[in-house]
Amino acid sequence: MTTAQEKRGGAPVGFLTELDGIGAASIVYLRMWHNGPDSQADVWADLSSSLGADHGRKALKAFETLCSLCSQHGRRPLMLHAINCKCIGSDESCFANFIATAATGEHEDAMLIATLLVRPDIGPIITSLAIDFGLALMLMNLRAPKNLEDDMNNRQSHLTTLH
Repeated sequence: MTTAQEKRGGAPVGFLTELDGIGAASIVYLRMWHNGPDSQADVWADLSSSLGADHGRKALKAFETLCSLCSQHGRRPLMLHAINCKCIGSDESCFANFIATAATGEHEDAMLIATLLVRPDIGPIITSLAIDFGLALMLMNLRAPKNLEDDMNNRQSHLTTLH
């Protein structure tokens, strides 16, 4: 495998501040989960303090199973940036879009995105888990990362072409 193939999925495609609360939280929690037991405990603490013990436990179980299935049945290992990195990689962006799409009821589109992450036969399972986790994030009333509005206003005033 070449260096470019080994790093596929890690190329920066944006910044956390460009995402809404659900997208940013999806990436931050994914990074934390893969950072080890101490960070996983922090994910649990955050979910349980925001959602209560019962709902937090259900959200954590959905997220834990989702991460496990992505690791076990992924098309390739997901490339993640460091926990405190401000940019997001293409794999992280795909994961965030997957969670947000599932949570907002666009289940067929979420299934299509799932097939970018895992084998097609695992897609329905992780889509169901993404719905549960995404809805839990919606209940948390997450806000967009700080400086998002200022950042977007400054950027738009300098752009001549929007994509």
